[in-house]
Amino acid sequence: MRKILSILLAASVLTTPLVMVTEANAAQVNKQVVVVKKDVAKKKVVVRKGGWVTGRRLSASDRHRTANVDYRRHHLSAPPRGYHWVRIKNNFLLVGMTSGLISKVVTAR
Repeated sequence: MRKILSILLAASVLTTPLVMVTEANAAQVNKQVVVVKKDVAKKKVVVRKGGWVTGRRLSASDRHRTANVDYRRHHLSAPPRGYHWVRIKNNFLLVGMTSGLISKVVTAR
């Protein structure tokens, strides 16, 4: 019994960093880097292509674009305490009120 528990504990300790790395790589998929060449200096411009990712924060400019949503009207689940639903364009986001972390993303039909 102790061997099984020690093996499970070791497996969980070893797999945690691997899961975190794959989530970080998945979050970076939505970015595209465009290099603009001017005379001698190169300028990098990062263009975000839509796609909201859970675990990221809403920026201040994105928070100004949001509109609070009546979750019952749009058939969304009830938000837990400290969270609220907001709508940005065609997406519903479950966002923490104080932290601004995105907990859930639902695309409208």
